[in-house]
Amino acid sequence: MKAGDVILALSKVSNKERAKNSIWYFKTKKGQYGYGDIFIGVTVPEQRKIAKQFWGLSLAEVQKLLKSKIHEHRLTALFILVAKFDLGGEEVCKQIFNLCIKNTKHINNWDLVDSSTPYIVGGYLSDKPRVILYKLVKSKNLWERRISILATLYFIVKQNDFKDTLKIAEKLLSDKHDLIHKAVGWMLREVGKKDEKVLVQFLDKHKDKMSRTTLRYAIERFSENKRQKFLQEV
Repeated sequence: MKAGDVILALSKVSNKERAKNSIWYFKTKKGQYGYGDIFIGVTVPEQRKIAKQFWGLSLAEVQKLLKSKIHEHRLTALFILVAKFDLGGEEVCKQIFNLCIKNTKHINNWDLVDSSTPYIVGGYLSDKPRVILYKLVKSKNLWERRISILATLYFIVKQNDFKDTLKIAEKLLSDKHDLIHKAVGWMLREVGKKDEKVLVQFLDKHKDKMSRTTLRYAIERFSENKRQKFLQEV
């Protein structure tokens, strides 16, 4: 199996009209976060299906896909990596983690980050030092900052561990980008699902520093009265 086989499979289910919609949806105009990205118009279910067929692709061939200018090639590559990570041993998982960290410049849209980071970066660091997340959170690269907070979803859901989520969220409260505001709010909401008291304590301490978007995402599951209380206090 080669990267070219995956590319051919994707091309067979591509759709020009869908590609046009993706260009708009993923904000590819100059000055927008997805500037320059190229789409061929393949649905996510189709990409997952193809990734399942090619999960045995070597890491060298997957990396070729990940470096492609075409969005669907990169996303399918990440779906393959997630599948390989789930089935791999410690050494394979380490190689996949390192591949992702070394290629963050190609994991350069929110769906690419969200579809891979919690499973690979979060999964690998679940029982290891998490220093890399505190380097990424300071990055000038939007997607590396998003990776830093999204990785903690694994710790929240699988380990009931919030400490890194809260530390990284605090560092990102002053971030200017809306996609970071949403990501932080989303992770805080996930913390609240596990322990609402912890979330409320964080909000009470930091609500004046966070964007309204972050706050709205974080309190989405609160009762209407409690939601309004926080919104009126900011």
